[in-house]
Amino acid sequence: MTLRLYFSAASPFVRKVMVCAHEKKVADQVEKLASQAWPVKRDPTIVRDNPSGQVPTALLDDGSPLFDSRVICAYVDTMSGEGGLYPASGEARFRVLTVEALADSALAAALLCRYETVLRPEELRWQLWSDSQMEKIDSSLDDLETRWIDHLAAGAAETVDAGSVAVACALGYLDFRFADKDWRSARPKLAAWFAGFAARPSMQATMPS
Repeated sequence: MTLRLYFSAASPFVRKVMVCAHEKKVADQVEKLASQAWPVKRDPTIVRDNPSGQVPTALLDDGSPLFDSRVICAYVDTMSGEGGLYPASGEARFRVLTVEALADSALAAALLCRYETVLRPEELRWQLWSDSQMEKIDSSLDDLETRWIDHLAAGAAETVDAGSVAVACALGYLDFRFADKDWRSARPKLAAWFAGFAARPSMQATMPS
């Protein structure tokens, strides 16, 4: 079983898939496909399989596409029988899905901030837009620090789930693209958790470039 993945080394959502693949010990079954994903001018090669033209997009052995990152991570979870990134059922499953969705929403807001400052012509930039996206990020991190930190900390000791992977990739992206943003000072528990999680081999093997 091989998963072909349209790849970008700088994409945090691609990193999320690859971290899951490393945690499941199936990274050697992921074939990285070159891509030119771009929010303004789409890569026609990706568009052929995913109309949005976004990464990550994956292809199964029969050519069937999978997208977005949550769908691909769920598939990766089926590629080996060791453990589970997603609990099979019950409240535990929906806790993981909710944490994953929370992290992904913060990450999406960070990408919008990045596009606003890097891609949009300076004379057309809208500061209120950027500020509003940062507010989404901050409120998401506050929620992780208070409501969800016990879930993350419990998982860090013994298991890794898709929610913790998504959170780690979101925080890693903030460090990568918004290095001047001090998200740690007001969130010491989240910062301490991330310091431990970021040292995992799966995170070290997928550092963005």
